[in-house]
Amino acid sequence: MALKFRLNGKEVSIDVDPQTPLLEVLRNDIALNGPKFGCGLAQCGACAVLLDGVSVRSCVMPVQSIAGKDITTLEGLGSATNPHPLQAAFIAEQALQCGYCASGVITTAAAFLEQNPTPRDDEIKQALSAHLCRCGAQPRMVRAVARAARQLAGEDS
Repeated sequence: MALKFRLNGKEVSIDVDPQTPLLEVLRNDIALNGPKFGCGLAQCGACAVLLDGVSVRSCVMPVQSIAGKDITTLEGLGSATNPHPLQAAFIAEQALQCGYCASGVITTAAAFLEQNPTPRDDEIKQALSAHLCRCGAQPRMVRAVARAARQLAGEDS
């Protein structure tokens, strides 16, 4: 039986084992590169995607649990020609080093800004604290999220 859901605004129908982790489906069956396999235990955040606007770890989420729901990946937030304010801010602040954690951090930050459009730095740090980044880019990530928040609020960039 085919599983149907919306991925980055488009209807998707895929025939897979319902227990297959969402991350495997996104990367192997749909060929998206944004979500990454990090730990496989929902602890590092490299695989984070948005499920109906909430950040979730796709490495441990059985694909059957997303039937009829909306999934947004980094690719669904913006594009190279029309980046989401968070994507643009991460570039402007040089908030990436190796980039492995970036997709999960940015999608989680997008959900966070929906809930808290005018965050303080300590709130941004807390929102991103469950993401593992070994490169030391966290201070730049906080600046990028704050910059995107200002832009989304119509303030300066």
